[in-house]
Amino acid sequence: MDKNLELLLNLSINILEKTDEKIILKFNNIPRQYLNAIRRIAISEVPTLAIDDVVILENSSVMHDEAIAHRLGLIPLRTELNRFVFSNQCDCNNTLGCSKCRVLLILDAESPEKTRLVMSGDLVSEDEYVKPVSKNIPIITLAPGQKLKFEAYARLGTGKDHAKWQPTSSAVVKDGNDKDESILIIETTGSLTAEETIKSALKIINSKINNFGDIIKSLEIPYKTR
Repeated sequence: MDKNLELLLNLSINILEKTDEKIILKFNNIPRQYLNAIRRIAISEVPTLAIDDVVILENSSVMHDEAIAHRLGLIPLRTELNRFVFSNQCDCNNTLGCSKCRVLLILDAESPEKTRLVMSGDLVSEDEYVKPVSKNIPIITLAPGQKLKFEAYARLGTGKDHAKWQPTSSAVVKDGNDKDESILIIETTGSLTAEETIKSALKIINSKINNFGDIIKSLEIPYKTR
């Protein structure tokens, strides 16, 4: 049992399985709609870094610039949420961003003599942590004499804006073996660990609840006299 996770959830749970990319939690006597809220927020509101802007400096391949940019956006990047802010919340006032709201990745690849498969591992990041979760994701095949050079900027975003920012590859709530027992399964793309994804989803849902409570408290119901 992961005691830190149990305390954060503030619920009675059993962790049936936990790896970096997958977690299976068993809940007892917890409303199904609450677990579904966690699941939906994990998919659509937990932020990750993804390539959002690409400046093509040279492209003599057969693939259009837009297609290359689309492929780059779908490469999962390792993300540390406590180090970055959303671009529209950053105080840098710079269209290209700063180290607090974006990460620069560059690629300078060519194939002088024979066909070359350019992979995600060929991307060079200015940040030691923010890198593709796998080095073996194909980007493009360059024929002899072709070259591809670009600058790519990764920024925080959420799945409700674009699927490339979804931290989850699978998020499921299902019935357990016993009555009033539910199972929550979260699998991630590797941008965040499964535990980080759950914790972030819980922080978001708790923030929403607290904000709603503050709004209710701020309402003033006028007292009517007869």
